[in-house]
Amino acid sequence: MEVLQNGFAKFATITKPIEVPLTNGNGTINHLNLITETEDLSNMDPSRAFVNKVKRLIVKVGTAVVTRSDGRLALGRLGALCEQLKDLNLQGYEVILVTSGAVGLGRQRLRYRKLANSSFSDLQKPQGDLDGKACAAVGQSSLMALYDTMFSQLDVTSSQLLVNDGFFRDSGFRKQLSDTITSLLESKVIPIFNENDAVSTRKAPYEHCLQDSSGIFWDNDSLAGLLALELKADLLVLLSDVEGLYSGPPSDPNSKLIHTYIKEKHQREVTFGDKSRLGRGGMTAKVNAAVCAAHAGIPVIITSGYATDNIIRVLQGEKIGTVFHRDAHLWKNIKEESAHEMAVAARNSSRRLQALKSEERRKILLAVADALEKNQNMIMLENQADVAVAVAAGYDKSLISRLTLKPEKISSLAKSVRVLADMEEPIGQILKRTELADELVLEKISCPLGVLLIIFESRPDALVQIAALAIRSGNGLLLKGGKEARRSNAVLHKVITSAIPDTVSGKLIGLVTSRDEIPDLLKLDDVIDLVVPRGSNKLVSQIKESTRIPVLGHADGICHVYVDKSANIEMAKQIVRDAKTDYPAACNAMETLLVHKDLCNGGLNELILELQREGVQIYGGPKASAVLNISEASSLHHEYSSLACTIEIVEDVFVAIDHINKHGSAHTECIVTEDSEVAETFLSQVDSAAVFHNASTRFCDGARFGLGAEVGISTSRIHARGPVGVEGLLTKKWILRGNGQVVDGDRGVSYTYKEQLIEA
Repeated sequence: MEVLQNGFAKFATITKPIEVPLTNGNGTINHLNLITETEDLSNMDPSRAFVNKVKRLIVKVGTAVVTRSDGRLALGRLGALCEQLKDLNLQGYEVILVTSGAVGLGRQRLRYRKLANSSFSDLQKPQGDLDGKACAAVGQSSLMALYDTMFSQLDVTSSQLLVNDGFFRDSGFRKQLSDTITSLLESKVIPIFNENDAVSTRKAPYEHCLQDSSGIFWDNDSLAGLLALELKADLLVLLSDVEGLYSGPPSDPNSKLIHTYIKEKHQREVTFGDKSRLGRGGMTAKVNAAVCAAHAGIPVIITSGYATDNIIRVLQGEKIGTVFHRDAHLWKNIKEESAHEMAVAARNSSRRLQALKSEERRKILLAVADALEKNQNMIMLENQADVAVAVAAGYDKSLISRLTLKPEKISSLAKSVRVLADMEEPIGQILKRTELADELVLEKISCPLGVLLIIFESRPDALVQIAALAIRSGNGLLLKGGKEARRSNAVLHKVITSAIPDTVSGKLIGLVTSRDEIPDLLKLDDVIDLVVPRGSNKLVSQIKESTRIPVLGHADGICHVYVDKSANIEMAKQIVRDAKTDYPAACNAMETLLVHKDLCNGGLNELILELQREGVQIYGGPKASAVLNISEASSLHHEYSSLACTIEIVEDVFVAIDHINKHGSAHTECIVTEDSEVAETFLSQVDSAAVFHNASTRFCDGARFGLGAEVGISTSRIHARGPVGVEGLLTKKWILRGNGQVVDGDRGVSYTYKEQLIEA
């Protein structure tokens, strides 16, 4: 592997390990090495086999990809784009780039210049919008200078070609353009096209299909389509700010990603959302250009430009984005595995897993841990793409926090998998042995539940924990994560299943990619043995109402800390601060603080100040809001999942217990007190899955409980309760060993019922 001295990490070939640049959030490029054999994680889709014949490709990058949400250049994405194009150039591909962004960049520079030259009185006047053509003229030189700098540092030569819509009406121009591009490509130069907005004369939007090279383009999408025809490209890749074409607005949870566009099928079904947030186009313009180019025989793929390796993945034949192909309607439907087939495959694989020796199962987990560490950079790459899309979509900070995977988190996950591997073998443990009669011995032993369906939202780290628990407990597993973590979940699933030997099969763990499959899965009570939803109250309620399969989990995480009158206030401040601020989005974070009335004269104020120093927004219950003159909470049964909480004043421990049992979610509660009798009253009478004395609610976690990991936290009272680790994923079966005994109306057996010792 090699990192160039100029500051960019180096891509290797498509079929070998690669190194890629990542942005740290402020536009600065960090360098991460992707140490993986892509052959081991190959994902060539049969419908994308045409990419094997690609030599000349055109890549179009839009304004929303080139710039960040604040209008500044997205240097990390631009760096990754240049890296990929350079890598493809070295491999012999003829690469042509069509770029947007000049107007946005010019607008930013002109606004700064106008501000710098304005007096205070000027700034008080209404500010009109800047002229778009002037912005284009200023921004074009800056944009090309940036590309030139980036490509030069990568030892690649680029060239600029500015064109107008009218140029293509001239056959002489088209001939000269083709000759010039051929000459540049033969010299390994990357041509960069842009529409010359500064002097463009167009007045109407692009509405014409590119049936021949005399069509007029309206934006850079249609320009890219026109160039694909004119320059006889083998593939056109349109990079967008979303994953591809959806059946409706991408922000609509009911929208589905369309992997293959068939005009006859999708033209009337697709509902387009808003246009691009910055450029003139949007998905409508991309689809128009793609349909026309595909009709003329140029395959097109629309995919996300937020991911830093999507062009590479497209040329590897991965099923990403939306493909437009002239013959798509003739393709035989590639049969996708049905929900039932996936569940049956998981069950069959689990039985093969159970048949292995304990040490063999242990080695699988160790291989999973090694694979996570080996592929950390690739995992980070995919996760950053998910995070970028989530930020652009305006998701809550709490969801972004749960979605983000950092290196220390991946290391922690690998460590937790190794902890599971070193635990005592859970399968086949003799829990009880009874002699029923002479030479008739009954044993109760532990065994896997069978097949688990886990539906979770926005936490890709949960996928690793759940998969490791399933392997350790010998269960088959079906996983359905939230679409906001789609790429993260896909790469984690691929890494984990690659570590499972063929004797078991990677189908032990199935990844469900469409929410449309969930209703079918919830009907499979003959194959799936347990459903564990991890997410919102709404999600859990919907699952429970939609299936006959047993459901394990919790809807809310409304956790309380009660500070008694005898509490050590310094200890209470420390516990309250940790319970609320250590990880506010966690289900075991404190949401309500109950304080004994005797602390109103001093201790309560100290607790409030401690929370306010950490930026916690405080709301009051009926009593606290009146005493403290603060806003009253909308509900005493409310999960904030953020730096906010409710405070209420109570008469004594019994009122605190009543409050928790009435308004809580039976998750995790804590009492802070130096009175052991009060503590025992609280511990015995609070009806929650976990109840603590003088310890933060954040300790309610499978790993912290020594379970290695958790599939979730259950507030149910049947089967498993609290953090659910390996033990919660096991059931029992009875084994009877005899010597020819028969019942014969209970006349032939003399029952003894002697309990026998079980050897350690």
